[in-house]
Amino acid sequence: MTNKNFFRFVDEILDRQCITAKDVAHLQRDILPDGITCREEADVLIALDRAVKHQDASFADCLVAMLVDFVVWGERPTGIVRGEDAHWLVTSLGAGGGPTVNALRVGMEIVREAQQVDEVLLAFLLRGQGNRLRRALGEPARPMPRRFAAA
Repeated sequence: MTNKNFFRFVDEILDRQCITAKDVAHLQRDILPDGITCREEADVLIALDRAVKHQDASFADCLVAMLVDFVVWGERPTGIVRGEDAHWLVTSLGAGGGPTVNALRVGMEIVREAQQVDEVLLAFLLRGQGNRLRRALGEPARPMPRRFAAA
Protein backbone atom coordinates (compact mmCIF):
# COMPACT_ATOMS: atom_id res chain seq x y z
CA MET A 1 0.00 0.00 0.00
CA THR A 2 1.37 3.38 -0.98
CA ASN A 3 1.62 5.87 1.86
CA LYS A 4 0.57 9.10 0.13
CA ASN A 5 1.29 11.14 3.26
CA PHE A 6 4.84 9.81 3.24
CA PHE A 7 5.47 10.88 -0.34
CA ARG A 8 3.83 14.27 0.27
CA PHE A 9 6.13 14.72 3.28
CA VAL A 10 9.19 13.81 1.18
CA ASP A 11 8.15 16.21 -1.61
CA GLU A 12 7.82 19.06 0.89
CA ILE A 13 11.29 18.32 2.30
CA LEU A 14 12.80 18.23 -1.19
CA ASP A 15 11.14 21.53 -2.08
CA ARG A 16 12.57 23.21 1.05
CA GLN A 17 15.93 21.38 0.92
CA CYS A 18 15.94 21.31 4.72
CA ILE A 19 15.02 18.73 7.37
CA THR A 20 14.16 20.30 10.72
CA ALA A 21 13.70 18.73 14.15
CA LYS A 22 9.98 19.42 13.70
CA ASP A 23 10.03 17.43 10.43
CA VAL A 24 11.69 14.50 12.19
CA ALA A 25 9.12 14.54 14.98
CA HIS A 26 6.32 14.67 12.38
CA LEU A 27 7.88 11.75 10.49
CA GLN A 28 8.10 9.61 13.62
CA ARG A 29 4.76 10.58 15.14
CA ASP A 30 2.45 10.99 12.14
CA ILE A 31 3.99 9.74 8.91
CA LEU A 32 5.73 6.47 9.92
CA PRO A 33 4.51 5.86 13.49
CA ASP A 34 5.17 2.12 13.11
CA GLY A 35 8.52 2.66 11.42
CA ILE A 36 9.53 1.69 7.91
CA THR A 37 7.22 -0.95 6.47
CA CYS A 38 8.76 -1.66 3.06
CA ARG A 39 11.94 -1.30 1.04
CA GLU A 40 10.44 1.52 -0.99
CA GLU A 41 10.13 3.67 2.13
CA ALA A 42 13.66 2.72 3.17
CA ASP A 43 15.05 3.61 -0.27
CA VAL A 44 13.28 6.96 -0.25
CA LEU A 45 14.60 7.89 3.21
CA ILE A 46 18.13 6.90 2.17
CA ALA A 47 17.78 9.01 -0.99
CA LEU A 48 16.41 11.90 1.08
CA ASP A 49 19.51 11.75 3.27
CA ARG A 50 21.65 12.03 0.14
CA ALA A 51 19.60 14.78 -1.50
CA VAL A 52 19.06 17.18 1.42
CA LYS A 53 22.23 18.72 2.82
CA HIS A 54 20.64 20.86 5.56
CA GLN A 55 19.55 18.32 8.18
CA ASP A 56 18.84 18.61 11.86
CA ALA A 57 21.04 16.15 13.79
CA SER A 58 17.93 14.30 14.94
CA PHE A 59 17.34 13.12 11.36
CA ALA A 60 20.49 10.99 11.40
CA ASP A 61 19.44 9.32 14.65
CA CYS A 62 15.93 8.74 13.31
CA LEU A 63 17.21 7.35 10.00
CA VAL A 64 19.60 4.95 11.71
CA ALA A 65 17.01 3.72 14.22
CA MET A 66 14.29 3.21 11.60
CA LEU A 67 16.55 1.42 9.14
CA VAL A 68 18.14 -0.84 11.75
CA ASP A 69 14.70 -1.78 13.05
CA PHE A 70 13.41 -2.52 9.55
CA VAL A 71 16.44 -4.36 8.17
CA VAL A 72 17.42 -6.36 11.25
CA TRP A 73 14.07 -6.99 12.92
CA GLY A 74 11.42 -6.30 10.27
CA GLU A 75 12.76 -8.52 7.49
CA ARG A 76 12.65 -12.30 7.79
CA PRO A 77 14.52 -14.16 9.10
CA THR A 78 14.96 -11.68 11.94
CA GLY A 79 18.47 -10.78 13.02
CA ILE A 80 20.03 -12.01 9.78
CA VAL A 81 21.07 -9.79 6.86
CA ARG A 82 22.30 -12.06 4.09
CA GLY A 83 22.02 -12.68 0.38
CA GLU A 84 19.52 -10.57 -1.50
CA ASP A 85 18.73 -8.44 1.57
CA ALA A 86 22.39 -7.47 1.97
CA HIS A 87 22.77 -6.74 -1.75
CA TRP A 88 19.66 -4.52 -1.72
CA LEU A 89 20.97 -2.64 1.32
CA VAL A 90 24.44 -2.11 -0.15
CA THR A 91 22.96 -0.91 -3.44
CA SER A 92 20.62 1.53 -1.71
CA LEU A 93 23.20 2.88 0.76
CA GLY A 94 25.87 3.24 -1.93
CA ALA A 95 23.81 4.78 -4.73
CA GLY A 96 24.62 8.22 -6.09
CA GLY A 97 28.39 8.24 -5.84
CA GLY A 98 28.90 6.31 -2.65
CA PRO A 99 27.53 6.24 0.85
CA THR A 100 26.88 9.34 2.94
CA VAL A 101 28.15 9.58 6.51
CA ASN A 102 24.65 8.64 7.68
CA ALA A 103 24.50 5.68 5.29
CA LEU A 104 27.80 4.35 6.67
CA ARG A 105 26.46 4.79 10.19
CA VAL A 106 23.32 2.84 9.23
CA GLY A 107 25.46 0.02 7.89
CA MET A 108 27.69 -0.05 10.96
CA GLU A 109 24.71 -0.14 13.32
CA ILE A 110 23.11 -2.95 11.32
CA VAL A 111 26.33 -4.96 11.61
CA ARG A 112 26.39 -4.26 15.34
CA GLU A 113 22.73 -5.20 15.89
CA ALA A 114 22.33 -8.21 13.60
CA GLN A 115 23.26 -11.73 14.57
CA GLN A 116 24.61 -12.47 11.08
CA VAL A 117 25.53 -10.24 8.14
CA ASP A 118 26.68 -11.02 4.64
CA GLU A 119 30.31 -10.32 3.78
CA VAL A 120 29.15 -8.02 0.97
CA LEU A 121 27.90 -5.57 3.62
CA LEU A 122 31.17 -5.77 5.55
CA ALA A 123 33.24 -5.18 2.41
CA PHE A 124 31.03 -2.25 1.44
CA LEU A 125 31.49 -0.62 4.84
CA LEU A 126 35.25 -1.10 4.82
CA ARG A 127 35.55 0.44 1.35
CA GLY A 128 33.25 3.33 2.34
CA GLN A 129 35.30 4.09 5.45
CA GLY A 130 38.52 3.91 3.43
CA ASN A 131 37.15 6.40 0.90
CA ARG A 132 36.13 8.80 3.69
CA LEU A 133 39.70 8.69 5.01
CA ARG A 134 41.15 9.24 1.51
CA ARG A 135 38.94 12.31 0.99
CA ALA A 136 39.99 13.71 4.38
CA LEU A 137 43.62 13.32 3.31
CA GLY A 138 42.94 15.01 -0.03
CA GLU A 139 43.34 11.84 -2.07
CA PRO A 140 40.82 10.72 -4.69
CA ALA A 141 38.29 8.15 -3.53
CA ARG A 142 38.37 4.76 -5.19
CA PRO A 143 35.19 3.93 -7.09
CA MET A 144 32.88 1.33 -5.63
CA PRO A 145 33.02 -1.99 -7.50
CA ARG A 146 30.14 -2.48 -9.95
CA ARG A 147 28.43 -4.97 -7.67
CA PHE A 148 28.09 -2.18 -5.08
CA ALA A 149 26.95 0.48 -7.56
CA ALA A 150 23.31 1.49 -7.89
CA ALA A 151 21.25 -0.64 -10.22
